[in-house]
Parts: sequence; structure tokens; C-alpha cells
Amino acid sequence: YLDDGDAIAEYMTAVLEAGDPDLLLLALGDVARAKGMDQVAREAGQRRESLCKALAPGAKPRFETVMKVARALGIKFVAQPV
Repeated sequence: YLDDGDAIAEYMTAVLEAGDPDLLLLALGDVARAKGMDQVAREAGQRRESLCKALAPGAKPRFETVMKVARALGIKFVAQPV
């Protein structure tokens, strides 16, 4: 179901609203697998193995890594007032 930008945006918005960092990493991994982990790793400037480790539950990836992965997935994080 993560086959178009709208579905991915809806999924990621729901995950971000949960406020759970491990859930965010899992969701980024879900989207990366749907798009092809090898391609996403290449576009994010990572090795596939490194990317898989960075997106594993309990991992503590650098903010820069998360942003590179998001960009490679075509995701933009947006701030809104609550």
C-alpha cells in the first residue's frame, strides 16, 4: 500500500503524531523496503547494511542520517503549530 506519495505521507504523518522514535525508524524502514532498500541506501549515501542497522528498533541514527533517508524516500518533514 506504500506505492504512492500520498499513501506514504499519510502513513508517515500518523507515525510522527505518535511521537515514538522507534516507530518512526520502523516506518522509515517500511517505506524504504517498499521503494527498494538498495536504491534508497544509494540515494541516501549509505551502504544497505548500514541503512538497515540505522532503521532498526532501538538504533540511534544521527539526525543527518534520518534526513538523508527521508529525502531519498521523497519525504519532507513539516512543522505545524499544535
